[in-house]
Amino acid sequence: MENLMSTPAAPATIPDTTEATEHDVVVAARLLAADAVEAARSGHPGTAIALAPIATALFQRHIEHDPADPQWQGRDRFVLSCGHASILLYTQLFLTGYDVTIDDLRAFRTLGSRTPGHPELGHTAGVETTTGPLGQGLATAVGMAMGMLHERATFDPDAPRGASPFDRHVWVLASDGDLQEGISYEAGALAGRHGLDNLTVVYDDNDIQIEGDTRLTSSEDVGARFRAQGWHVERIELAASGDVDVDELDRVLGAPNPIGKPRLVILKSQIAYPSPGALNTAASHGAPLGAAEIELLRDALGTQAAPFDVSEAVLRRSRAARARGARLHAQWDEAFARWQASDAARADAHATFRARRLPDDLGARLPRFDPGTEVSTRDASGAAIQALAQALPAMWGGSADLAEPNRTEIHAGGSFLPEETGLGTRAGRNIHWGVREHAMGAAMNGIALAGGWRVFAGTFLVFSDYQRPAIRLSALMGLPVTYLWSHDSVALGQDGPTHQPIEHLASLRAMPGFSVVRPADANETVAAWHAIVEADSPAGLVLGRQGVPVLDIPIDDVHAGVRRGGYVVRDAADADAVIIATGSEVALALSAAETAAASGLAVRVVSMPSREWFLTQDAAYRDAVLPPSLHARVAVEAASPFGWHEIVGSTGAVVGIDEFGLSAPAADALRERGMTEERVLEALRSVTARS
Repeated sequence: MENLMSTPAAPATIPDTTEATEHDVVVAARLLAADAVEAARSGHPGTAIALAPIATALFQRHIEHDPADPQWQGRDRFVLSCGHASILLYTQLFLTGYDVTIDDLRAFRTLGSRTPGHPELGHTAGVETTTGPLGQGLATAVGMAMGMLHERATFDPDAPRGASPFDRHVWVLASDGDLQEGISYEAGALAGRHGLDNLTVVYDDNDIQIEGDTRLTSSEDVGARFRAQGWHVERIELAASGDVDVDELDRVLGAPNPIGKPRLVILKSQIAYPSPGALNTAASHGAPLGAAEIELLRDALGTQAAPFDVSEAVLRRSRAARARGARLHAQWDEAFARWQASDAARADAHATFRARRLPDDLGARLPRFDPGTEVSTRDASGAAIQALAQALPAMWGGSADLAEPNRTEIHAGGSFLPEETGLGTRAGRNIHWGVREHAMGAAMNGIALAGGWRVFAGTFLVFSDYQRPAIRLSALMGLPVTYLWSHDSVALGQDGPTHQPIEHLASLRAMPGFSVVRPADANETVAAWHAIVEADSPAGLVLGRQGVPVLDIPIDDVHAGVRRGGYVVRDAADADAVIIATGSEVALALSAAETAAASGLAVRVVSMPSREWFLTQDAAYRDAVLPPSLHARVAVEAASPFGWHEIVGSTGAVVGIDEFGLSAPAADALRERGMTEERVLEALRSVTARS
C-alpha cells in the first residue's frame, strides 16, 4: 500500500478493518482540527469541528475535483470564505489525498508550513483563492461564477444545460462575519442580477461570534435579504442528534440550482459540536480547546486515538475521493475532446485563451497619437481598450457605473447579462457593476482565477479606497487584473475635495506586488496598456480627465521607456538639474525646463509613469536616467509628496500637494494647490543652489 502519511503513525487504536464508514472519516476530521489547533496553540477550532460532516460530504460527493490534479480545468471550485477556519479545509485536502501530509497538519500555523493561518493561493495544493478578510471569499466566488458562465457562453453557447464541458460549479462556505461585511450585500446583489445558477453558498448559521451570541449584532432575516436579491434560499435545521443534518444537505445539494438563480443554503450548526465544554461557546471560535476538553471531545466521539493518529482504514475510505476524481476527470476529458473535435477553430481559440497568448503584432494594432494635439489620458485609454478588445477576445470589463467618464465601454461588445433579461447575453463583454467598488474588485479577482480572462474595471481614483482589500489580495495572489482609475488629481475641479485624490498614489505604491502606472500623455497611455497586458500582473492605471499635449517623442522610445517605468523625455547637455514627473505634470515639468533654459539652467526631464517598474530595472539603466552625480533633483506630481525622497534623495525637492483639494475649476484648483511653473522653478533654484 502507498505511504499515506509522511511520518510513521503510532499504532492505531481504531481497528484497521477492511471497511471504515463516513462517520469514522468525520471523527478523524474533527480530531485532526482540534489537534492541529492545540499543537499550534493558535487557530479557530469550533467551526472546523462542527462542520467536519459538511466538508466531508462536499468533498466526497458534491464538489467535482481531482486530488491528483488540483489544476484540472474541468473542476468545480471551493471557496472557504470563512478563512479563519482554514484547518477545516486542510483536513479535507489531507483526507481526500491532495499533496497535504499529516506533517503539514502538525505544522499548522508555524513558520514555513504549507498550512498557514488562512488559506493562500499557490501555497497549499487545492486552495483556490487567498481568503482572509471576511466577505472577500464570497465576492471572489461571485467573480469565479461569472468567469465560468462567460467562458461557456463564449465557447459553447448552444449546448443544453449540463451538457457542456464548461458547466462547472462554485461552492462557498460562509460565516456570519462574511454576511455581515458590507461587501456581501454588493456581491449578493451582483450574483442575483447576473443569475449565477452555478453558485452555491452554504451559510454556517451557528449563532456565535467572537464577542458572543450573534443577537448582540444582528436581527436580520438573512434568507429574506438574499431572496430579495434574486437568490434561491433553503434552510436546514439541526438533526435530532444536535449535529448538522448531512442527509438533508445531500438532498438539497443533490438537485441543481433553479435556472437563473444562485443558491443560499442556511445551515444550522452548533459551534464545536460535540465537544461538551466548548459547545456553543464564543471561546471555541478563536482559541484552542485545551488538552482536557479535547479528551472530553474524544470521549464524545467514542475514540481514544492519539493526536494525529488516522487509521489506514479511514484513509482508504476518505481517499476513495481519488478514484472518484479520476473517473470525473476522465469523463470530462472525453467530453472536452468531443467538443474540440466538433469545431477546430473554436478549439484553437480556446487554447489561445487558456494559454494567455498575445498576438505577435499586438503593438502594431494599437493607436498612435500625433504630437502637438491635446488628448486626455482617459480618452487615450478608451481608444486603447477598443484596439485591445479587438485583438484579445479574452479581454472584458466595465466600471462602477462610470463607463462614460472612465471610457471603459467596449464598443459593440454587448452587455454581460442573462439572456432572459433582454438586456444582453452572457457572452457580452461589458460588465455593469453598478456602484459597487468593494465587490467589483473582489469579483475581478474571481474572474482572473476562473482562468484565461484579462479583466479590467474602472472608477475614480479617490474611490480606490473602497477596493483596498481586493487590491491587496490581487497583489498577494499576483493576479492579472487591471484597476483603471480616472480623475486622478485636483484637476478634477469643481466636485471638490471629497472627489480629489491626494494620498492615494502614495498609499497604493506602498503595496508590495502592485504596480501603479500614471502615464504622461496619450501615447504613454497606450504604451502603459501594452506593458500591463504583457506583464500579466496586477496593476493600477491612473488617468486624467483634462487634455494634455502629446509629446514629440518617437513612438518606439515611448513604448520602451514606459515598459521600463521611466525614461528621458527632454535631455540637456551637462544638465544642472533633473525634473522627474508623472501624468499631466510631465507637461508642467517640460514647460518649466524650457523657461529655466532661457535663464541658463540646463534641465533634464524624466517621465516616470511607474516607479515600481523603474525600480526593478538594473542599476546601469537607472543610473543612465538619473545619474548618481546629479543631486539636483525635483519630483513633480499633483499628489502627496510621500515616498518621492526615495527618488530625489535628501538634497532634492518635491513639488506636490500635502493638503486636501478644494472645489474650483481645474486650473484654479491646480494653481491654488501650488501646481504651477513658478513653484517648479523655485524648487529648481533651491536644489541647484544646495548641490
